[in-house]
Amino acid sequence: MVRIKFLLMGGVVLGLSLTLLLIYPQGEEKKIKKQFHLFSELVSKDSEEDSFTLLKKAKQIGSLFDDPCELKMSDPPLSGSYSREEIISFAIRARSHFSQLALKFYDLNIGLFQEGMARVVLTSRLIGRSTSGEGIDEVRELECLLEKIEKKWLFNQVEVVEVLKK
Repeated sequence: MVRIKFLLMGGVVLGLSLTLLLIYPQGEEKKIKKQFHLFSELVSKDSEEDSFTLLKKAKQIGSLFDDPCELKMSDPPLSGSYSREEIISFAIRARSHFSQLALKFYDLNIGLFQEGMARVVLTSRLIGRSTSGEGIDEVRELECLLEKIEKKWLFNQVEVVEVLKK
């Protein structure tokens, strides 16, 4: 009788452990996807946006990045390691050149490869209109490394893998 109780308890503990192992990565993947969704919302801009909103969104964009964050591109002058303040400044300058802007992420492939680190391969599309009326429609394949710092997933490295052609 004691043996049966021991086996039942062991089975329950094992079942709960397996359930937690299966749920944990899915929960973390959901949090990572949420960061990309938030990033998309903060980059996006409509023609009604005022200067206060521009500054507020730029600061929020900066909070999504580790300090420093590395950018890797085929264009050497843009590649490098950037502080959070530099990212905020870049976001202000870049967003101020557009009257409309939308950033979308597609086909997120999330891999949790070590404790507190994730690699995400995805396609991004940036569509907008400059303040001078020129249209922009760019598609890029990105590989992003995110690190979990104080319970928040932050972009640690962003690499432009390939420019996709229409």
